Amino acid sequence: MEKGYSHSRTREHRLKRNRKRLILLAIILFVAGCITFIAIKVSDNKTHAPTQELAKKTDSVSKDSSKGKVNAGANGKAVSPKSDPEVEDGAFVEKYLKQQMLGQMPDGADGKKVAYLSFDDGPSVTVTPKILDILKKQKVKATFFIVGKEADENEHTRNIIKRIVKEGHAIGNHTYSHNYKYLYPNKRVSTDHVMQDIERNNKVLKSILGPEFTTRMIRFPGGHMTWNSRDPQGMAALDKVLHQKDYHQVDWNVLTKDAEGKSKKAPALINQFIRSVKGREKAIILMHDTYGKEETAKALPQIIEFLKKQGYEFKVMK
Repeated sequence: MEKGYSHSRTREHRLKRNRKRLILLAIILFVAGCITFIAIKVSDNKTHAPTQELAKKTDSVSKDSSKGKVNAGANGKAVSPKSDPEVEDGAFVEKYLKQQMLGQMPDGADGKKVAYLSFDDGPSVTVTPKILDILKKQKVKATFFIVGKEADENEHTRNIIKRIVKEGHAIGNHTYSHNYKYLYPNKRVSTDHVMQDIERNNKVLKSILGPEFTTRMIRFPGGHMTWNSRDPQGMAALDKVLHQKDYHQVDWNVLTKDAEGKSKKAPALINQFIRSVKGREKAIILMHDTYGKEETAKALPQIIEFLKKQGYEFKVMK
């Protein structure tokens, strides 16, 4: 009996001691866990602090930058985007040609060769699409001086106008009628008739391309230089009105003669072009895309290749 009691107490004592040890171990583990958690948290905060600070600085810079962009323009207006390198200001071309015609050194003469391909009297359903295909293949842009009555002829011609703009080419105004008797009665320049024809053409182009469409580029049927020599006073009066409306007329200083004299085959057009372009730094090239000008389309690839080999870049006029 005594012996059994002693054994029971020893066992009970051992159990109490083991429980104390387990409790102590649990406390040690808990404390160690807390210390580890705190250390990780502190380390995590230190790691993210620079990132948060950088984010604040970046956000501040972004806001300041945006603020600067909004306020950069004069009178609170936003700054305009950088000019397209493939687009030339029509006012520059107008002035360049005028000075060149007067025998002066043009202000824009800077040693850089630039070619401005231009096509008059279109669109036509027979030639204009061929020219557009060639320009697309050659990755070159051009300026099309549109006759309003041709553009508004049917759905096909209207779609051609849309294609011209969609593919990145420029459009100029070549009057609505191209009628010499109406525009230049008695071989005199009629400011009223020319301006009416220009505005009528604008309405046609807006009906096709949308009310926001505008063009500053004008080319007179027959050319400004021709009518200026025949009726300088009449042309001076017309020029004054054009400039008041921010229109700029451009003639040409290179041509293939695809509308002068007898009809010519592509090789003759190319030869004439090469003679005409010789020595031209800024080459404003006249061609036609109206009906019957299939040879112009045939000559165009070689004309473009010649210009590329001679180091010309290509621009449109707007």
